[in-house]
Amino acid sequence: MAYVNDIRMFVRVYELGSMSAAARDQRTSPAVASSRIAELERRLGVRLFNRTTRALNPTEHGRMFYDGARGILEAIEAAEATVMEATQSPRGTLFVAAPLGLGRRILAPAVPAFRDAYPEIDLRLRLSDRSVDVTTEGLDLAFHLGQLADSDLKVRMIADCPRVLVAAPDYVARRGMPVDGAALVADKHDCLNLRFPGAREFQWTLRTEAGPQRFDITGPFECDDGDVLTDWALAGAGIVLKPVFEVAEHLRSGALVPVAEATPPYPVQLACLSPSRRHRDPKVRVFADFMIAHCRDALKSA
Repeated sequence: MAYVNDIRMFVRVYELGSMSAAARDQRTSPAVASSRIAELERRLGVRLFNRTTRALNPTEHGRMFYDGARGILEAIEAAEATVMEATQSPRGTLFVAAPLGLGRRILAPAVPAFRDAYPEIDLRLRLSDRSVDVTTEGLDLAFHLGQLADSDLKVRMIADCPRVLVAAPDYVARRGMPVDGAALVADKHDCLNLRFPGAREFQWTLRTEAGPQRFDITGPFECDDGDVLTDWALAGAGIVLKPVFEVAEHLRSGALVPVAEATPPYPVQLACLSPSRRHRDPKVRVFADFMIAHCRDALKSA
Protein backbone atom coordinates (compact mmCIF):
# COMPACT_ATOMS: atom_id res chain seq x y z
CA MET A 1 0.00 0.00 0.00
CA ALA A 2 2.91 2.35 0.69
CA TYR A 3 4.09 1.92 -2.90
CA VAL A 4 0.63 2.77 -4.22
CA ASN A 5 0.60 5.89 -2.06
CA ASP A 6 4.01 6.84 -3.45
CA ILE A 7 2.69 6.42 -6.99
CA ARG A 8 -0.44 8.43 -6.18
CA MET A 9 1.69 11.25 -4.82
CA PHE A 10 3.94 11.16 -7.90
CA VAL A 11 0.93 11.46 -10.20
CA ARG A 12 -0.46 14.45 -8.31
CA VAL A 13 2.93 16.19 -8.18
CA TYR A 14 3.30 15.60 -11.93
CA GLU A 15 -0.18 16.92 -12.70
CA LEU A 16 -0.10 19.92 -10.35
CA GLY A 17 3.54 20.82 -10.93
CA SER A 18 4.09 21.52 -7.25
CA MET A 19 5.09 19.46 -4.24
CA SER A 20 3.14 21.66 -1.82
CA ALA A 21 0.02 21.67 -4.03
CA ALA A 22 0.15 17.88 -4.29
CA ALA A 23 0.57 17.63 -0.53
CA ARG A 24 -2.53 19.77 0.03
CA ASP A 25 -4.41 17.69 -2.52
CA GLN A 26 -3.50 14.49 -0.67
CA ARG A 27 -4.14 16.06 2.75
CA THR A 28 -0.60 15.69 4.01
CA SER A 29 2.52 17.84 4.49
CA PRO A 30 5.09 18.90 1.87
CA ALA A 31 7.70 16.95 3.84
CA VAL A 32 5.68 13.74 3.48
CA ALA A 33 5.13 14.43 -0.22
CA SER A 34 8.87 14.97 -0.73
CA SER A 35 9.76 11.78 1.15
CA ARG A 36 7.32 9.72 -0.93
CA ILE A 37 8.81 11.03 -4.17
CA ALA A 38 12.32 10.37 -2.82
CA GLU A 39 11.36 6.80 -1.87
CA LEU A 40 9.91 6.21 -5.34
CA GLU A 41 13.09 7.55 -6.94
CA ARG A 42 15.20 5.24 -4.77
CA ARG A 43 13.05 2.27 -5.75
CA LEU A 44 13.28 3.06 -9.46
CA GLY A 45 16.89 4.18 -9.39
CA VAL A 46 16.19 7.33 -11.41
CA ARG A 47 15.35 10.97 -10.77
CA LEU A 48 11.71 11.73 -11.58
CA PHE A 49 11.78 15.50 -11.16
CA ASN A 50 14.30 18.27 -11.62
CA ARG A 51 13.98 20.64 -8.66
CA THR A 52 15.07 24.26 -8.43
CA THR A 53 14.10 27.01 -6.02
CA ARG A 54 11.55 28.29 -8.55
CA ALA A 55 10.33 25.27 -10.49
CA LEU A 56 9.73 21.54 -10.41
CA ASN A 57 9.70 19.77 -13.76
CA PRO A 58 9.49 16.08 -14.66
CA THR A 59 12.58 14.46 -16.09
CA GLU A 60 12.45 12.27 -19.18
CA HIS A 61 12.19 9.26 -16.85
CA GLY A 62 9.37 11.02 -14.98
CA ARG A 63 7.45 11.58 -18.21
CA MET A 64 7.98 7.94 -19.17
CA PHE A 65 6.76 6.74 -15.76
CA TYR A 66 3.64 8.96 -15.63
CA ASP A 67 1.44 7.09 -18.14
CA GLY A 68 2.14 3.75 -16.47
CA ALA A 69 1.62 5.21 -13.00
CA ARG A 70 -1.69 6.78 -14.05
CA GLY A 71 -2.71 3.41 -15.51
CA ILE A 72 -1.93 1.64 -12.23
CA LEU A 73 -4.16 4.00 -10.29
CA GLU A 74 -6.96 3.73 -12.84
CA ALA A 75 -6.76 -0.08 -12.69
CA ILE A 76 -7.02 0.02 -8.89
CA GLU A 77 -9.94 2.45 -9.06
CA ALA A 78 -11.71 0.25 -11.63
CA ALA A 79 -11.20 -2.88 -9.49
CA GLU A 80 -12.52 -1.10 -6.40
CA ALA A 81 -15.50 0.22 -8.36
CA THR A 82 -16.36 -3.29 -9.57
CA VAL A 83 -16.38 -4.63 -6.00
CA MET A 84 -18.40 -1.70 -4.66
CA GLU A 85 -20.93 -2.07 -7.45
CA ALA A 86 -21.28 -5.77 -6.77
CA THR A 87 -21.79 -5.22 -3.03
CA GLN A 88 -24.02 -2.16 -3.52
CA SER A 89 -21.98 -0.25 -0.95
CA PRO A 90 -20.21 2.71 -2.58
CA ARG A 91 -17.51 4.14 -0.36
CA GLY A 92 -14.48 6.39 -0.47
CA THR A 93 -13.74 10.09 -0.81
CA LEU A 94 -15.18 12.35 -3.49
CA PHE A 95 -13.52 15.56 -4.64
CA VAL A 96 -16.14 17.91 -6.06
CA ALA A 97 -15.99 21.52 -7.31
CA ALA A 98 -18.86 23.94 -7.91
CA PRO A 99 -19.50 27.67 -8.40
CA LEU A 100 -19.96 29.58 -5.14
CA GLY A 101 -23.61 30.52 -5.58
CA LEU A 102 -24.68 27.05 -6.67
CA GLY A 103 -22.62 25.37 -3.98
CA ARG A 104 -23.81 27.55 -1.13
CA ARG A 105 -27.50 27.68 -2.06
CA ILE A 106 -28.22 24.30 -3.61
CA LEU A 107 -25.48 21.69 -3.22
CA ALA A 108 -24.20 22.23 0.32
CA PRO A 109 -27.63 22.14 1.99
CA ALA A 110 -28.25 18.71 0.42
CA VAL A 111 -24.94 17.17 1.55
CA PRO A 112 -26.22 15.98 4.98
CA ALA A 113 -29.10 14.12 3.31
CA PHE A 114 -26.67 12.51 0.87
CA ARG A 115 -24.43 11.48 3.77
CA ASP A 116 -27.44 9.90 5.52
CA ALA A 117 -28.13 7.86 2.39
CA TYR A 118 -24.47 6.94 1.76
CA PRO A 119 -22.64 7.04 5.12
CA GLU A 120 -19.44 5.52 3.73
CA ILE A 121 -18.80 8.31 1.22
CA ASP A 122 -16.77 11.32 2.37
CA LEU A 123 -16.99 14.61 0.47
CA ARG A 124 -14.41 17.31 -0.18
CA LEU A 125 -16.38 20.21 -1.69
CA ARG A 126 -14.44 23.09 -3.25
CA LEU A 127 -16.40 26.23 -4.06
CA SER A 128 -15.05 28.86 -6.43
CA ASP A 129 -16.32 31.00 -9.29
CA ARG A 130 -13.07 30.55 -11.22
CA SER A 131 -12.72 27.99 -13.98
CA VAL A 132 -11.40 24.63 -12.83
CA ASP A 133 -9.47 21.96 -14.68
CA VAL A 134 -11.22 18.75 -13.70
CA THR A 135 -8.39 16.45 -14.75
CA THR A 136 -5.31 18.24 -13.47
CA GLU A 137 -6.97 19.23 -10.19
CA GLY A 138 -7.85 15.61 -9.43
CA LEU A 139 -11.60 16.18 -9.26
CA ASP A 140 -14.16 13.41 -9.44
CA LEU A 141 -16.96 15.80 -10.39
CA ALA A 142 -17.39 19.48 -11.20
CA PHE A 143 -20.62 21.42 -11.54
CA HIS A 144 -20.29 24.02 -14.29
CA LEU A 145 -22.36 27.08 -15.12
CA GLY A 146 -21.73 28.44 -18.60
CA GLN A 147 -20.69 27.44 -22.08
CA LEU A 148 -18.79 24.17 -22.22
CA ALA A 149 -15.46 23.92 -23.99
CA ASP A 150 -14.72 20.85 -26.09
CA SER A 151 -13.07 18.16 -23.98
CA ASP A 152 -13.04 14.44 -23.30
CA LEU A 153 -14.99 14.88 -20.06
CA LYS A 154 -18.23 13.04 -19.45
CA VAL A 155 -21.00 15.67 -19.50
CA ARG A 156 -24.45 15.37 -17.95
CA MET A 157 -26.72 18.32 -18.67
CA ILE A 158 -28.81 19.38 -15.69
CA ALA A 159 -30.84 22.44 -16.70
CA ASP A 160 -30.89 25.79 -18.43
CA CYS A 161 -30.77 28.43 -15.69
CA PRO A 162 -32.54 31.72 -16.48
CA ARG A 163 -30.52 34.86 -15.77
CA VAL A 164 -31.55 38.43 -15.04
CA LEU A 165 -30.04 41.91 -14.78
CA VAL A 166 -30.86 43.41 -11.38
CA ALA A 167 -30.18 46.49 -9.27
CA ALA A 168 -31.38 47.92 -5.98
CA PRO A 169 -34.36 50.33 -6.11
CA ASP A 170 -32.24 53.16 -4.70
CA TYR A 171 -29.71 52.70 -7.53
CA VAL A 172 -32.55 52.95 -10.08
CA ALA A 173 -33.93 56.03 -8.31
CA ARG A 174 -30.51 57.67 -8.42
CA ARG A 175 -29.36 56.68 -11.92
CA GLY A 176 -32.59 55.93 -13.76
CA MET A 177 -34.05 52.70 -15.15
CA PRO A 178 -32.06 51.44 -18.17
CA VAL A 179 -34.48 50.00 -20.72
CA ASP A 180 -31.97 47.87 -22.61
CA GLY A 181 -28.32 46.98 -23.14
CA ALA A 182 -27.70 50.05 -25.28
CA ALA A 183 -28.78 52.25 -22.38
CA LEU A 184 -26.35 50.46 -20.07
CA VAL A 185 -23.52 51.59 -22.33
CA ALA A 186 -24.82 55.01 -23.41
CA ASP A 187 -25.65 56.14 -19.87
CA LYS A 188 -22.46 54.60 -18.44
CA HIS A 189 -24.28 52.60 -15.81
CA ASP A 190 -22.22 51.07 -13.03
CA CYS A 191 -22.11 47.39 -13.96
CA LEU A 192 -20.65 44.89 -11.51
CA ASN A 193 -18.70 42.21 -13.31
CA LEU A 194 -17.42 38.79 -12.31
CA ARG A 195 -13.73 38.57 -13.22
CA PHE A 196 -10.92 36.26 -12.24
CA PRO A 197 -7.59 35.14 -13.75
CA GLY A 198 -8.38 33.36 -17.00
CA ALA A 199 -11.91 34.77 -17.27
CA ARG A 200 -13.07 35.02 -20.87
CA GLU A 201 -16.24 37.09 -20.52
CA PHE A 202 -15.61 40.84 -20.33
CA GLN A 203 -18.88 41.82 -22.00
CA TRP A 204 -22.53 40.99 -21.43
CA THR A 205 -24.27 39.09 -24.23
CA LEU A 206 -27.94 40.04 -24.26
CA ARG A 207 -30.98 39.05 -26.33
CA THR A 208 -32.01 41.71 -28.86
CA GLU A 209 -34.49 41.78 -31.74
CA ALA A 210 -31.52 41.27 -34.08
CA GLY A 211 -30.22 38.33 -32.09
CA PRO A 212 -27.40 38.04 -29.56
CA GLN A 213 -25.42 41.24 -29.05
CA ARG A 214 -22.39 41.86 -26.86
CA PHE A 215 -22.33 45.07 -24.83
CA ASP A 216 -19.11 46.62 -23.50
CA ILE A 217 -20.25 47.40 -19.98
CA THR A 218 -18.14 49.32 -17.47
CA GLY A 219 -18.22 49.85 -13.73
CA PRO A 220 -16.18 50.78 -10.67
CA PHE A 221 -16.06 47.34 -9.08
CA GLU A 222 -15.35 43.77 -10.09
CA CYS A 223 -14.73 40.62 -8.07
CA ASP A 224 -14.09 36.89 -8.44
CA ASP A 225 -16.87 36.07 -5.93
CA GLY A 226 -20.39 36.28 -7.32
CA ASP A 227 -21.96 36.70 -3.87
CA VAL A 228 -19.85 39.82 -3.29
CA LEU A 229 -21.33 41.26 -6.49
CA THR A 230 -24.82 40.54 -5.17
CA ASP A 231 -23.99 42.28 -1.88
CA TRP A 232 -22.72 45.32 -3.78
CA ALA A 233 -25.90 45.41 -5.86
CA LEU A 234 -28.01 45.20 -2.69
CA ALA A 235 -26.03 48.14 -1.33
CA GLY A 236 -26.98 50.19 -4.41
CA ALA A 237 -23.52 50.12 -6.00
CA GLY A 238 -24.63 49.02 -9.45
CA ILE A 239 -26.21 46.47 -11.79
CA VAL A 240 -25.34 42.79 -11.74
CA LEU A 241 -26.07 39.88 -14.09
CA LYS A 242 -27.05 36.82 -12.08
CA PRO A 243 -28.72 33.41 -12.42
CA VAL A 244 -32.26 33.85 -11.13
CA PHE A 245 -31.80 31.19 -8.43
CA GLU A 246 -29.03 33.28 -6.83
CA VAL A 247 -31.19 36.40 -6.41
CA ALA A 248 -34.71 34.91 -6.24
CA GLU A 249 -35.22 35.82 -2.58
CA HIS A 250 -34.14 39.42 -3.23
CA LEU A 251 -36.47 39.70 -6.22
CA ARG A 252 -39.37 38.40 -4.12
CA SER A 253 -38.62 40.87 -1.31
CA GLY A 254 -38.09 43.80 -3.67
CA ALA A 255 -34.52 44.36 -2.45
CA LEU A 256 -33.48 43.94 -6.10
CA VAL A 257 -35.50 44.71 -9.23
CA PRO A 258 -35.05 43.67 -12.88
CA VAL A 259 -33.50 46.23 -15.21
CA ALA A 260 -32.91 46.47 -18.99
CA GLU A 261 -35.78 44.03 -19.48
CA ALA A 262 -36.02 44.77 -23.22
CA THR A 263 -32.74 42.91 -23.74
CA PRO A 264 -32.59 40.10 -21.17
CA PRO A 265 -29.56 37.83 -20.72
CA TYR A 266 -29.59 34.36 -22.20
CA PRO A 267 -29.99 31.38 -19.87
CA VAL A 268 -26.80 29.66 -18.76
CA GLN A 269 -26.31 25.91 -18.91
CA LEU A 270 -25.74 23.95 -15.73
CA ALA A 271 -23.87 20.69 -16.25
CA CYS A 272 -22.11 18.02 -14.24
CA LEU A 273 -18.65 17.06 -15.52
CA SER A 274 -16.47 14.08 -14.68
CA PRO A 275 -13.32 12.51 -16.12
CA SER A 276 -14.30 9.73 -18.51
CA ARG A 277 -12.37 7.23 -16.41
CA ARG A 278 -14.34 8.18 -13.27
CA HIS A 279 -17.98 8.44 -14.28
CA ARG A 280 -18.57 4.69 -13.86
CA ASP A 281 -17.29 4.69 -10.27
CA PRO A 282 -20.35 3.89 -8.08
CA LYS A 283 -19.66 6.67 -5.58
CA VAL A 284 -19.33 9.19 -8.42
CA ARG A 285 -22.49 7.93 -10.06
CA VAL A 286 -24.66 7.95 -6.93
CA PHE A 287 -23.50 11.44 -5.94
CA ALA A 288 -24.11 12.78 -9.44
CA ASP A 289 -27.56 11.16 -9.60
CA PHE A 290 -28.49 12.49 -6.16
CA MET A 291 -27.31 16.05 -6.76
CA ILE A 292 -28.61 16.34 -10.33
CA ALA A 293 -32.11 15.40 -9.16
CA HIS A 294 -31.80 17.80 -6.22
CA CYS A 295 -30.59 20.64 -8.49
CA ARG A 296 -33.48 20.19 -10.88
CA ASP A 297 -36.02 20.26 -8.05
CA ALA A 298 -34.38 23.31 -6.42
CA LEU A 299 -34.21 25.25 -9.69
CA LYS A 300 -37.89 24.61 -10.41
CA SER A 301 -38.86 26.18 -7.10
CA ALA A 302 -36.43 29.14 -7.35
